[in-house]
Amino acid sequence: MTEIIVEIADEAWLAKVPDAEALCSRVAAVALGAAASLVDLPAERLEVSLLLTDDAQVQALNRDYRQQDKPTNVLSFAALDEDSPIPSDGPILLGDVIVARETTEREAAEEDKRLVHHLAHLVVHGVLHLLGYDHMEDDEAEEMESLERSILAGLGVPDPYRGEPG
Repeated sequence: MTEIIVEIADEAWLAKVPDAEALCSRVAAVALGAAASLVDLPAERLEVSLLLTDDAQVQALNRDYRQQDKPTNVLSFAALDEDSPIPSDGPILLGDVIVARETTEREAAEEDKRLVHHLAHLVVHGVLHLLGYDHMEDDEAEEMESLERSILAGLGVPDPYRGEPG
């Protein structure tokens, strides 16, 4: 069974998105279900950890692990790479997704999006990174964005790349 652990380190998330834990669990499960088979992983055995925190913690992680001393909206730390052996049974730890509240709130406001929709997008985006998707090259970005759009549409979230309010 897919296991998704959500930790809320910044309680201000709950003031903004009261059902943040349930929302993140549901969104991550849908993303895993939609994308795991595309990368040949058994979705029912995957484990993901999600952390909703603040800009300060994300900035520290970004500085320490990516050498970028600034906050960002979402970080993904994959536990697997393309050379990692996949166990024949038992859980498969994919990694961690960390979302920064202040940056996420600011972006949602600037882009005229509902915070809950932007959070859902960042969770999908982070989970896809854990599954090996990337957006460094144009063709990779197109593939990842197309999958994000499809997953989010299934969740009732407007296309995050169209620039329309949502």
